Amino acid sequence: MTAPDFVVIGHVVRDVTPQGWRLGGTATFAAVQAQRLGMRAGIVTRTGPDVPHDALPGITMAGRPSAVSTSFQNDYEGGKRRQRVPQQAEFMGAADVPESWRKAPICLIGPVCGEALPNLDEAVAPQLLAVSAQGWLRTLDRERRVRRRVWTKAPFWSRARVLFVSREDLGRRDDQVVQWTRDVPVVVLTRDRGGARVHEGGRWRAIEAFPAQEVDPTGAGDVFAAAFLVRYHETKDSAVATRFAAAAAACSVEGVGIERVATRQVIERRMTAHPETELR
Repeated sequence: MTAPDFVVIGHVVRDVTPQGWRLGGTATFAAVQAQRLGMRAGIVTRTGPDVPHDALPGITMAGRPSAVSTSFQNDYEGGKRRQRVPQQAEFMGAADVPESWRKAPICLIGPVCGEALPNLDEAVAPQLLAVSAQGWLRTLDRERRVRRRVWTKAPFWSRARVLFVSREDLGRRDDQVVQWTRDVPVVVLTRDRGGARVHEGGRWRAIEAFPAQEVDPTGAGDVFAAAFLVRYHETKDSAVATRFAAAAAACSVEGVGIERVATRQVIERRMTAHPETELR
């Protein structure tokens, strides 16, 4: 198998909606965005027989099979999201990462709900390693509803160049962000319709969200992460990467699921149309 340029590690998810289910999760949205930016994308995941490894055309999936696939039920009310996880695929470890993928140019470790085993980062040695904090900051209650938690175990961010976290998953625990800004060169805090904040070199900067006709906000933060990493890898400039990523996220919310994840040309048109939106 051809080694990808962009590897995402995390469960591919069955997002359950009133209209049926569709593919979701950080792995899905990030890999699709990377692919539409011209990267060879690969996903390390574990799925059941209901999600075949050719479910995303042009994106290679690797990893051991699981008895079931992870499924999420997302309900939006008053601009807030409530989630349940009716079933969950088995955990992932270093054995799931193909040897030829371990030195991909870009790797994003993006679990959705605790499926990444400790020290998974030691299985990869990319040029650019990033983590999405989301999956480590979630736990399930007895009704399998998603709840926030504070991470108190060994750092999952210890080798990362970039860390992404959303205000939704962080809650009010800003003390966690303080720790990350000490340990990780670039920390990105996404704020849904409020844009994003970026910490680098000892200071915070902010960008507003690009104007968009929102249809479905699911996956926007994952699209942001993938677009940021591709552009950051190309330019080594966090301001350029942030503006590009914010425009990509705005494009993605204008359709359902992955249907409006944008190409580079579409993202650049959004940026050209709104020169006032930039990192400040």
